[in-house]
Amino acid sequence: MLGAVLSFAAMAIAVRQLQRHMGSFEIVFLRSLVMLALASAMVTRTGLATLRTRRIGAHFGRNLIHLLGQILWVYSIGALTLATVFAIEFTMPVWTAILAALFLHERITPPRIVQLVLGLTGVLIILRPGMGTFHPAAFAMLVGSLCYASSFVFTKRLSSTDSALAILFWMSVIQAPISLALAIPQWVMPPAADLPWIIGVGCGAFFAHYCMTRSMKLVDATVAVPIDFIRLPLIAVVGALFYNEPFDPLVIVGATVIFAGTYYSLSRERR
Repeated sequence: MLGAVLSFAAMAIAVRQLQRHMGSFEIVFLRSLVMLALASAMVTRTGLATLRTRRIGAHFGRNLIHLLGQILWVYSIGALTLATVFAIEFTMPVWTAILAALFLHERITPPRIVQLVLGLTGVLIILRPGMGTFHPAAFAMLVGSLCYASSFVFTKRLSSTDSALAILFWMSVIQAPISLALAIPQWVMPPAADLPWIIGVGCGAFFAHYCMTRSMKLVDATVAVPIDFIRLPLIAVVGALFYNEPFDPLVIVGATVIFAGTYYSLSRERR
């Protein structure tokens, strides 16, 4: 989980650096290209059998939704403070609980109701509608979190038959040509100085997904989720030190409320 935390932070910093020269579609394409290279390198060791799937349609559905979420996330990184983006992203478990009830027929238990209420409260604290501080990118990130939650529901179904490497490989294969087609009209040739950031955004995405998947297999979610919360204060410090972003205490308060609901629900479900 610490690996995932550092990978997500590195990815956000790389995106912020690349946005000085290129648009969101191009960044997402370059991320997919690097991820495809990493996944292909791992396949040479594990063999092609790990990529077999009989559910290519589900892979397409998952990746179209995830691609939209990724584009909205990249756009939000350039428009909001890094801490605000990460705080809104913590609503993903709330959306996941709702979608799991609708499509996976999971029950909405009392602990999950607490999670939903606290999640909504936390969002209102962060966005403060009606107080003149609302930014359209905040709504975009909220939709992006919903997309991530939807892709998570797809992943939960796919992981019952397909390997984690297969899910990452097909993610790259499907998203790369789509993001390239979207990027071509405003394509900017990246300067050589951007190469480390391009590698960083792809490696950050790949290892964040890989580390998080491994952690969920090794420990309970009640152990993993609190560690994931570390990335909010970490990215707030990074934003303040390197990008002169103002520190907003209410963002931390709102994210803490969302996290409290998520952790309470997970701990009660475990009992």
